[in-house]
Amino acid sequence: MDIRVTSMAFQEGGTIPQKYTCDGEDISPPLAWGSAPEGTKSFALISDDPDAPMGTWVHWVIFNIPANVAELHEHIPPESILKNGAKQGMNDFRRIGYGG
Repeated sequence: MDIRVTSMAFQEGGTIPQKYTCDGEDISPPLAWGSAPEGTKSFALISDDPDAPMGTWVHWVIFNIPANVAELHEHIPPESILKNGAKQGMNDFRRIGYGG
């Protein structure tokens, strides 16, 4: 089963607004996804750029997102463990959390 991830901040295949890039505010965009298969215990999300000049660039690693969560709000704080129990890993900017 595929899970479709969308954002209210930009269209699929479109340009990500500068606000969410390292040239802007460098905050995480809002993301949402549909229902998960029965028995899902948690979600993981890896946001990467396979077309980056130096090879695939990882912008965000977030995992252990509770199964009852279906969205990530804009500007998730750069904390290794979030209030809902989700955990964030290091991105290729060598920081915890999102890096645009």
